[in-house]
Amino acid sequence: MPRLGYSYAFLDPGAKRELRRSLLKAVALPGYQVAYASREMPIARGWGTGGLQVTLALVGPEDVVKVMDQGDDASVNAANLRRFIARMAGVKTSTDTAQATLIQSRHRIPEEILGPEQILVLQVPYPEPLARLEPSFAKARELHADAEYGLVWLSLYEDLVRYRTATHGADYPVLVNGRYLMAPSPIPRWDNPKLHRAQHLTLFSAGREKRLYAVPPFTEVRPVEFEDVPFEVEDQRGWADWQTGVRHKFMTELPLPDGGSRHELSDRDYARKRAAHLPTQPTYFDEEGGFYQPGYLAPRTPPERLERLLQGEP
Repeated sequence: MPRLGYSYAFLDPGAKRELRRSLLKAVALPGYQVAYASREMPIARGWGTGGLQVTLALVGPEDVVKVMDQGDDASVNAANLRRFIARMAGVKTSTDTAQATLIQSRHRIPEEILGPEQILVLQVPYPEPLARLEPSFAKARELHADAEYGLVWLSLYEDLVRYRTATHGADYPVLVNGRYLMAPSPIPRWDNPKLHRAQHLTLFSAGREKRLYAVPPFTEVRPVEFEDVPFEVEDQRGWADWQTGVRHKFMTELPLPDGGSRHELSDRDYARKRAAHLPTQPTYFDEEGGFYQPGYLAPRTPPERLERLLQGEP
């Protein structure tokens, strides 16, 4: 290729080596936050610099790159990142989840099941899952070292007592490989189960906070939950996509001028294929709402049973 005046995939070789060493350490210690020297990028911190650096450190000429933002490939942020990666690395890009080998995403995991040859990179704003419970980062490090997560269980119990449900709408904390508490980035609770024993490698990176971590393939990922009050995903059982009628997939609620609302599939590539009657890959949640790994998600706790449990009754 002609001389371009910059390193392949924008990052200099030293930056790539440092990132790759950090990623290897993160894979070896699932859920553990690894510090790295976050470089200056041609976009502002907080707009996906962490995920972009990991993608640029991994991308190769044979890759097919997909970038999505909250399920949409056509958003301004996703389009700009995809254009930059393609220009710097000379790779092909695609909006089709099945064709991509390297997927960078903000706040969503695709609906279609990812395979072992694919890598998912999630952008992370705040990598510390104890941040809202322990303001001191030094103390939070000690709690991680001792695997002392009593504050998290106490917070969940207080939520159940006060609100009768968990208040984490997104970024619901998970325990990785039975050891480290991890922030799964602000993905909805709907996407948390997709990390459990997944075939693909998932990488998380926060450029502003200079931390990255990983969930290797086939790793145990369990949400923080009580045995008698199991974890629940968002209740969208009555929702259907207004264009295709598809149900039991994560939806976005759209307000209407008359004060009502309608719902559409959050994963726009999956919605496009369903609307055009194109073939799709198997999805994490089937057409009846069942998760693809039987037994992982327990049945929902009826409100009356939750009330009895909170009153100390069997």
